[in-house]
Amino acid sequence: MTGTTTEAGWSVDFWLDPACPLTRHTARWIAQVADQVVLQVRWRVMSLAVLNEHRDDDPEGDPHGYLWIPARIAAAVQTEHGHTALGTFYAALWTEPDGTAREWIGDIDEALHRSGLPTALTEAGTATDYDQALRASHHAGVDQIDAQIGTPVLAITTPDGTQRAMFGPVLNATPARADAIRLWEATLLMASVSTFRELKA
Repeated sequence: MTGTTTEAGWSVDFWLDPACPLTRHTARWIAQVADQVVLQVRWRVMSLAVLNEHRDDDPEGDPHGYLWIPARIAAAVQTEHGHTALGTFYAALWTEPDGTAREWIGDIDEALHRSGLPTALTEAGTATDYDQALRASHHAGVDQIDAQIGTPVLAITTPDGTQRAMFGPVLNATPARADAIRLWEATLLMASVSTFRELKA
């Protein structure tokens, strides 16, 4: 599933919780890949708050529901302005104005402004107007995987239309450019094996 097939054009639907600090590494990785091969990336929102809302424990340590705010705003961006706008907004959240990578999300108003989006979208963070859209987007990704997962979720579609969804890869840093392609090729190889389920380190 590499080489000439990659050149024929692949697509990735990338579900992210905008506040997850590790997901930013995977997002930067897939952006690096898309700079080197023919790859269309569709950015989609999911939510750790939705994922964990029926659990007795709170794996994210978010008793005040902070995670709902950026997820709802991301859902508003996706709904009103599309997947590309969501990707631009997400990148701005995790990048300083000078292009330096951030360790935590920045000011949401500033990220919206820098992305060319209305700053009034911040109002969605403390309202429920986009909760239905958030849940629908979330479940469109998460429900493809029969396992306990988190963020990100990737659904890889081959040029012939075959699709395979997976959780991760979860990265603790953005790989170097050459390693980005090696990881992409390894991901495609695992995705090509229909019985592959999960790999943890």
